[in-house]
Amino acid sequence: MHAQIVLFDGFDPLDVVAPYEVLHAGGHAAHGALTVELVSAEGPREVISGTGGLTLRATAALDPTRPGLVLVPGASGRISEPGEEPGQDAESGGGQPGETIAALLGRALATELPALLKSAMDNPLVTVTTVCGGSLILALAGLLEGRHATTHHMAMDQLEAAGVHAVHARVVDDGDLVTGAGVTSGLDLGLYLLEREIGPRIAHTVETVFAHERRGTVWSARGPVPAAL
Repeated sequence: MHAQIVLFDGFDPLDVVAPYEVLHAGGHAAHGALTVELVSAEGPREVISGTGGLTLRATAALDPTRPGLVLVPGASGRISEPGEEPGQDAESGGGQPGETIAALLGRALATELPALLKSAMDNPLVTVTTVCGGSLILALAGLLEGRHATTHHMAMDQLEAAGVHAVHARVVDDGDLVTGAGVTSGLDLGLYLLEREIGPRIAHTVETVFAHERRGTVWSARGPVPAAL
């Protein structure tokens, strides 16, 4: 199995590095059953994050035809003021001080990324996953209407406004869509993906090495609907 982790200008580094390390370690523990790569919509390039100018290198273009996992991170920047819309100040440079998360997401939406993600979501051999605001990129591109997903707790209303069934959970499994909540949920998401795709013994080994215990129940639309408590 191959995992493609998407970079775009202004991405949040922890959204990328946390699941990258977990999945990479899982691949090693599983004797190479899982490989991980950093990609971008544009192909190989240096991609600046939204945190202190930290830069990571994408080594390939996102390939929506390749079976496996596609992981979309959120952005790192200033919290939007009331009334600010995605893309409102998207003409300023990527990752510059003062840019809003909304602007960074807006710039990502103006690239080829949404079209590539749509192709990935249309591919039955691909599971699309997100950390934090990564689900907002999909939602704002019109790709999550009617789906169950989560995001950072401060952006749940934006998911709902885009027609998404927003779920207050650390990780939400909606079949070929698996989403994580706040920034550090990338660790939990990565471990859950290892458990789901490779097996619980591999996930437990990585969890033990990383000295990290996953938080909360992974939500999915299975079982009876609970009564109000």
